[in-house]
Amino acid sequence: MTATAPAPSTARARATALLPRLALVLAALLATLFTAASPATAHAALTASDPKDGAVVATAPAQVTLSFSEQVAMGDDSIRVLDPQGKRVDTGELRDMCSGNTVRYGTALHAGLPDGTYTVAWQAVSADSHPISGAFTFSIGAPSATDVTLPAAQAGGGPVGIAYGIARYLSYVGFTVLVGGAAFILLCWRRGAAERPLQKLVVRAWVTLTAATLAMLVLRTPYTGSGNFSDVFDLNGLRAVLETKTGASLVSRLLLLGAAALFVAVLFGVYARRVASAGPDGAAQAQGTDEAGDTEASDGTEEAGRPDDTSDLTFGLAMGGAVVAGGIAATWALSEHASTGIQPGIAMPADILHLMAVATWLGGLVALLVALHKVPGIERAAVRRFSTVAFVSVLILAVTGIYQSWRQLGSWSALTGTEYGQLLLLKVALVAVLLAIAYVSRKWTARLADAPAAAAGQDLEDVSRETALGGGSGDSDAADVSRETEAVTVPADPQRAAQLARQRAARQNARVKQVRDADPDRAGLRRSVLAEAAIAVILLAVTTVLTSTEPGRAVEQEASRGSSATAVPDRAVKITLPFDTGGPNGKGSVRLELDPGRVGANTLHLWSDAPDGTPLGLPEIKVAFTLPAKDIGPLPLVPEQAAPGHWTASGVQLPLAGEWRIDVTVRTSEIDQTTVQKTVKIG
Repeated sequence: MTATAPAPSTARARATALLPRLALVLAALLATLFTAASPATAHAALTASDPKDGAVVATAPAQVTLSFSEQVAMGDDSIRVLDPQGKRVDTGELRDMCSGNTVRYGTALHAGLPDGTYTVAWQAVSADSHPISGAFTFSIGAPSATDVTLPAAQAGGGPVGIAYGIARYLSYVGFTVLVGGAAFILLCWRRGAAERPLQKLVVRAWVTLTAATLAMLVLRTPYTGSGNFSDVFDLNGLRAVLETKTGASLVSRLLLLGAAALFVAVLFGVYARRVASAGPDGAAQAQGTDEAGDTEASDGTEEAGRPDDTSDLTFGLAMGGAVVAGGIAATWALSEHASTGIQPGIAMPADILHLMAVATWLGGLVALLVALHKVPGIERAAVRRFSTVAFVSVLILAVTGIYQSWRQLGSWSALTGTEYGQLLLLKVALVAVLLAIAYVSRKWTARLADAPAAAAGQDLEDVSRETALGGGSGDSDAADVSRETEAVTVPADPQRAAQLARQRAARQNARVKQVRDADPDRAGLRRSVLAEAAIAVILLAVTTVLTSTEPGRAVEQEASRGSSATAVPDRAVKITLPFDTGGPNGKGSVRLELDPGRVGANTLHLWSDAPDGTPLGLPEIKVAFTLPAKDIGPLPLVPEQAAPGHWTASGVQLPLAGEWRIDVTVRTSEIDQTTVQKTVKIG
């Protein structure tokens, strides 16, 4: 009997020839993506507005402007200004006022706006793909009642946000299992390419990742916009999404998944047949034995198990798979946190390595678990090889993870004082637990390696072969009876024959399980790997939340900006300071205007308002300016009263640029007095 490979060499040559072309196409695609990617700072935040939140201005402003910590994407409807009755008073035209490192957008207001409280609601998309939103109020003349309710829900929340988050999680899971399962087969257990359970695992992972990516693409419009599921049918919105960095990354991921489908087809087609004919793990077989015991040899055209039958194709698949996996990982790196903040040129390759190491480790863990539970004949050598692959993956994770943590946190205080840092601590704790369980798994692996190759392992392989042949030598009498019964009853009673077939299959499965569970080392390894997989599921969930959380470095930068009012060049600094002296009629607010708000001479205006917005007369009001960084001040100032509730002072000298603290001392009676303060940036 002549043993020939199921697939001719021509098919293998064609499959191998496709891989370099595929690699070139993917390299060109990635080069285009990297060229299009522009660096930015981290997770956008509103840093200033004009008018400011809670400000009371004497006359109606011509426009409302918003300043951000990084570049954001905004549309014509991103800034809405509503009057006390809820009617829009802006023109609906977005003004791009960005210049250099200043990121500012605004919208013009209609002329002749009456006095009252106005609401500004805004929404944008940060450079790291996450939607942000907010709202604040300002008043013209004096505060008034308003029928406008500030939106409580944040952008990206609600049912659409939940659905989008689920799709994000499933995309990470699909990528992890797809890459890790394929890597486990190519690096650890080549014979696994022909095993049905592993084939199902990898194919289902590909389907999950593809479906999740499509879901994210169609949900992107409502996720960053209205929050209504009906907007998934908005073709104009979808067209706008495709023009964004996130949309381009999702489309690129779908294209790369098409290439991944070709990779999977070759892996479970040509490659699986080659490996199956070559023997365990692609080992060479000069000759073999058929089911009847006859010796089979090659006819000279192609030996069934030459090393070249699998080694060249294994190398080609490994290289092509690495390119595809790296490309898919890059679609995350190019559109999320890695593409923003400091050192994006280093952060993006590090993020790609991090994702691939995670997938190789955790995805390979899932593949090993499936093999241990579903494939009784897995070799000990495959388990040992995976232990080595997992160790290398953990080393890469440690290096890239430390760098990413430093980059996203920036300080020790952000590690415990921000949500991002707390989630990162939880992730580190889960990784530590995972490594502890992995250590136990390595001990079981070592015991498997030291155990004799006979006994349970050999029994498992015997039972596996019996199952493949449709019978069991360990239960031959029963099998003979079954076959005789089938021969008699199949023509007369097909239902009885089917019942007997199910009984025989159940008996064979029970035999496999009995022999498999008889090996305590293998059973212990299965339990520890199952525990690892359970922790890995939780770890991926925490990672998904972490990728959509504002980095600690950005939170601290936002907090430092929020503690001071930002002076706009050649425009007055306007702040409002509520006060309460504790005595009768002791509540109110002071509106301060420093014009032009720069180093040198300035003019100071102060207005005091009662809670109802009417001018509030004060027996005394004093101001002091302090520059703590330079140990200047306090510089006292007593303004002159110009009108009831209005004081002025001219020639206010601020000698240096910096963070100036303004202390306003308010006295409402002979004994009731308080001091309120605010820090403003001058220069």
